[in-house]
Amino acid sequence: MENIIQLQQNIIYSCSDEKIKSTEHYFPEHALGIMLSGESQYFTNDGTFVMEEGAICLMRRNQLFKKMKTLGSNGEPIALISLFFDQNILHEYATENNIATQNAYKGAPMINLSGNVFLKAFFDSLLPYIDDPKKLTAKIARLKSMEAIELLLQADDFILNFLFDFQEPYKIDIEAYMNLHFQYNIPIASFAKFTGRSLSSFKRDFTKIFETTPEKWLQQKRLEQAYFLISKKKQRPSDVYLEVGFENLSHFSISFKKKYGVNPSEL
Repeated sequence: MENIIQLQQNIIYSCSDEKIKSTEHYFPEHALGIMLSGESQYFTNDGTFVMEEGAICLMRRNQLFKKMKTLGSNGEPIALISLFFDQNILHEYATENNIATQNAYKGAPMINLSGNVFLKAFFDSLLPYIDDPKKLTAKIARLKSMEAIELLLQADDFILNFLFDFQEPYKIDIEAYMNLHFQYNIPIASFAKFTGRSLSSFKRDFTKIFETTPEKWLQQKRLEQAYFLISKKKQRPSDVYLEVGFENLSHFSISFKKKYGVNPSEL
């Protein structure tokens, strides 16, 4: 069972005593996290990032990834603390410290900061609030966020560009993006945002290219990928449906049989 405690609006503690299969996530804001125990694997189109116990990671906003959590080697729960930097707090910091808006950040979406003793001490200072979250007031949370920004800027010069690139996603090639990211089960509005469009312009451009709606295309694409993985790669339907972007096994099985005339398990 997973237990999530929202210590403050932008600071979250989560703990689970069971392995969690791959699930989709995306961060609308930058996130700084520490793995207290257990392990989390993050799968992106740029590769796999593994957070073991004690690992500290800075993750870029507007990133799509799948995550799988695993208990520690001795059965320790999967526990982590995450702090999110919304654009308002970053704009406030930039104004107070005369930081100009940076050019578009083009580096890695996940930065390994494990071993940084100052960030480790920062997260240690948050631990007492897990048992008494009411003590973490909004005022303290703001101070903690500002402290975390200071520590990150001391960690490496390029983090200035990472944090203070306020540019929104620009208009990109829908066809290439969707063929790379169709397996992420996120709202159509999120696909629109990540391709630099409003929802209405995304649907209009999408229909021109694919000659069908995003919803129909996504289901067909996911079913085709599932068929390949089950029939050619000999993977089990129970392992495939989440990987290709379906929410539950029942819906996947019904859709699969409707398209191919057989249950996925019969392959």
